[in-house]
Amino acid sequence: MAARDYGQYCGVTQALELIGERWALLIVRDLLVGPRRYGELAAGLPRIPSNILAARLKELQAAGVIRRAPRSRIVVYELTPYGRELEPVVLALGAWGFKAMGDPREEQVVTPDSMTMALRTAFRPQVAAGLPVTAYAARLGPAELLVRVDGATLDVARGDGPADLAFAAGPGIRRVISGELAPEQAIATGVVELLHGRGELLDRFASTFHLAA
Repeated sequence: MAARDYGQYCGVTQALELIGERWALLIVRDLLVGPRRYGELAAGLPRIPSNILAARLKELQAAGVIRRAPRSRIVVYELTPYGRELEPVVLALGAWGFKAMGDPREEQVVTPDSMTMALRTAFRPQVAAGLPVTAYAARLGPAELLVRVDGATLDVARGDGPADLAFAAGPGIRRVISGELAPEQAIATGVVELLHGRGELLDRFASTFHLAA
């Protein structure tokens, strides 16, 4: 258990004592994407001091949220079933925080795992269920993601691949997802650069991934 102790008998208090230390929930966020080696976690959280990462991993293991798992010749960290129960909490926090997001500060970074969770947060399966199967190759800042939407199922993987629509965008993609900027305006103003595919597929993307600001 983390060192923080609020001295209250309450479920919210208990949750904060388990995952409320700085960086803990971001570690959980990245592990929701998939198991990670220590170095991969450090690379995905570039500002975390190594001693803090080691301490948080030890605390989260002690709390039963994550575990170390051997994979061939390496060891990875992964969420336990108890830890995976945090997924709807993390997605809800992401949607809530999206409302307060402005433009990024110069020192703020985008990572593949953070963008993957952002897409999972914005995904609208009830809309996607009525649309054709679509694959998007999205270059979102330094993150290159292959996004496949098949009915109400979303799959996001790192890297490139065959896609119906390939596009590149910076932080301005937030304005498309929020509905602040229409897809055709995003293309016309250079907020989104089409690399391959028909422009109207960006309309499909914007309807599939949407968060109210």
